[in-house]
Amino acid sequence: MTTDREIARAIARVESAKNIDLAEATALLAARGDELDRLMTAARRVRDAGLVNADRSGVITYSRKVFIPLTRLCRVRCHYCTFVTVPSKLESPFLSPDEVLEIARAGAAMGCKEALFTLGDRPEDRWPEAQEWLEAAGYDSTLEYVRAMAIRVLEETGLLPHLNPGVMSWAEMNRLKPVAPSMGMMLETTSRRLFEEKGQPHHGSPDKDPAVRMRVLEDAGRLNIPFTTGILVGIGETLADRAESIFALRQVSREFGHVQEIIVQNFRAKPQTAMRHVDDVGLEEYLATIATTRIVLGPDARVQAPPNLVDMADCRALLDAGVDDFGGISPLTPDHVNPERPWPELDALGDLCRDAGFELRERLTIHPPYLSEPWLDPRLRSHVDALAGPDGLAEPSAKPTGLPWQEPDGGWETSGRADLHTAVDSEGRKQDRRGDFDDVYGDWASLRGRMDSAVVPTRLDTDVMAALRAAERDPAALSPDHALALMCAPEGPELEALCALADDLRRDAVGDEVTYVVNRNINFTNVCYVGCRFCAFAQRRTDADAYTLSLDEVAARAREAVDVGATEVCLQGGIDPQMPGTAYADIARAVRAAAPDLHVHAFSPMEVMNGVARTGLSLREFLISLREAGVGSLPGTAAEILDDEVRWVLTKGKLPTAAWIDVVTTAHSIGLPTTSTMMYGHVDHPRHWVDHLNVIAGIQRETGGFTEFVPLPFVHQSSPIYLAGVARPGPTVRDNRAVHAMSRIMLHGLIDHIQCSWVKLGPDVCTQVLNGGVDDLGGTLMEETISRMAGSQNGSRRSTEELEQMARLAGRPARQRTTLYGLVDEGQRAVVA
Repeated sequence: MTTDREIARAIARVESAKNIDLAEATALLAARGDELDRLMTAARRVRDAGLVNADRSGVITYSRKVFIPLTRLCRVRCHYCTFVTVPSKLESPFLSPDEVLEIARAGAAMGCKEALFTLGDRPEDRWPEAQEWLEAAGYDSTLEYVRAMAIRVLEETGLLPHLNPGVMSWAEMNRLKPVAPSMGMMLETTSRRLFEEKGQPHHGSPDKDPAVRMRVLEDAGRLNIPFTTGILVGIGETLADRAESIFALRQVSREFGHVQEIIVQNFRAKPQTAMRHVDDVGLEEYLATIATTRIVLGPDARVQAPPNLVDMADCRALLDAGVDDFGGISPLTPDHVNPERPWPELDALGDLCRDAGFELRERLTIHPPYLSEPWLDPRLRSHVDALAGPDGLAEPSAKPTGLPWQEPDGGWETSGRADLHTAVDSEGRKQDRRGDFDDVYGDWASLRGRMDSAVVPTRLDTDVMAALRAAERDPAALSPDHALALMCAPEGPELEALCALADDLRRDAVGDEVTYVVNRNINFTNVCYVGCRFCAFAQRRTDADAYTLSLDEVAARAREAVDVGATEVCLQGGIDPQMPGTAYADIARAVRAAAPDLHVHAFSPMEVMNGVARTGLSLREFLISLREAGVGSLPGTAAEILDDEVRWVLTKGKLPTAAWIDVVTTAHSIGLPTTSTMMYGHVDHPRHWVDHLNVIAGIQRETGGFTEFVPLPFVHQSSPIYLAGVARPGPTVRDNRAVHAMSRIMLHGLIDHIQCSWVKLGPDVCTQVLNGGVDDLGGTLMEETISRMAGSQNGSRRSTEELEQMARLAGRPARQRTTLYGLVDEGQRAVVA
């Protein structure tokens, strides 16, 4: 029970503009009477400062919308919901396309600019009727139907879709981002009690798991999706639960910067629900929650309260508590989630705002700070521009008109410099940073300390020599403890014994020859907004070093590679929002046309998922299109560490582990081999390395599609995550030797070829790992900008003689190979100077 003294102390701290902690926020939520008045006064002051900062002083916003209830079926059962029903009460499981467009056109005619798609979560998982309807209509899932209808609304009415389809995966949101300027999902609460205890409102509803819903919010941030979320007040949560929910929203908003508005929604009991006898949350309690949310989230947050869920006379109190947005209001459709609560008249709401000293202004579904890359997909630019005014809010005179949903005008064009003569200092660090360094990577402060335990390996009791004996008996069947003991083998006899065992296994598997491929890397663009925190290669489009090669330039580089005897071209680039989805296949076709005999080794799993999202094809269909365009294999990069705990420190927006696995296994299933990789030595630790290798081994047992495994040491010098003080300065020589040796041991009998990266390791360490399990040196590269931009000092190309010299230093012969480890006849052997 919160005491009066605790409430008074918390309010005094707020009035002194001091930061408050979780306990103090809980106390604020209990404020009533005079204390509540003081709290609301402080909240208004914070809100008003934020409006000044946003250059919209005195402006309260709303969105003029239509409500499109695409389906009222749902796989979950919430005890307070009347929106969801059962198939027997519906004429059809889904609105038809004609019905969707009828609503949207009527809304456009009445001046609406937003089409709010709301629907139950994945009804096909529960209701056969929903699955049958989707199949008959030609859709694989509800979300595919949502995507198709969003495009129809854009093209035929000009309304801007805001999508509320419930819980989605990273890949699903990635597919939906190009068709909607914004999306949303209420967090509701972080209370696990309400989810886990029988009889509570979220019990038996898997999509209401707070961890699942927080993951959706985080994935939306990683994908740079302008996102609406919020809390539901009065469903049985305690004040402490409520405070924890507010702090969780603050954390995710700070980390990714994508939360465009926070809704504080009051519970209203409805007849014919399990919670029909629960009292509505009281007005004072509700106002205290709004004011506390405003205080905790700060001036830059947009805090919304639905005006139809209180009486009109109480809307003034919402303003007094610190809201600056009234959300969506429809002149056409009811609030289908709260049908008993009609929307307020806009004229009356505008008068109320004027009486409080504010102007009520219409906004778009996407808020002004998010009207540029990487937040807004270029295919939506013309639709948004047609409705936006100079200040980013809605243009009052604009009338929605259908516009084509297509790639930006001009398609994929060359731009900028491709030579990347970036100034570096004496230690190889870039002297400049990309222009959006402070925000493209998310909140650096939230990352510091998250992986501190990774710096020093845990002390192990397992005997290294016992683990070595186990490895000698059955290398690929090491227990996790034995594998970890060997991965942490100290310098001296233990490490030497480990490397010797790995080299014996290498000799048994592939003999003594050291192989290499004559290839050229073509990094066709460095424009990227994914926010990989380790990458110094990526640039904004407006940065001085940004470039994109034309198809003709890519083709010319492929011909140059053939002229010097290359058998492979490796194609990878940044994730440029303006690059058409078909560009990947176009690039491959351009290379094949220019150099028919070159093997095209192209496009990381991240690039594949980007192509899937932008084309609308399924993953399998997109990979088949690449194969038909001439791609012969995929680089298994973008793996980093296959553990999402590590990935989400390393990168803001790259694909999660499950998506990486899905790409490579699907590629293998259609006959496209891939390499496999691991980037190590940053915020990870040896157990992550062991787990990563076990994931690779498991995939190989299933598919057999990996051609090689390539450990990639982290190059730190110009890496943003190192410059920000989050990552350590790369692996030690001991780490490099242990990782390469353990790769050979743990993948024995599964992946024959273990490759070292000379561009990252340098000749001396390459020689050492060649004597510790490695059999391949990779390629001549001819051009490799990614490692160089990160600060690698080992050059960006090697001659065949230099690669063969590395092998000779290890006492081994060298041989040129093809991409898939075929022989190259002596007469066809290239000599690259």
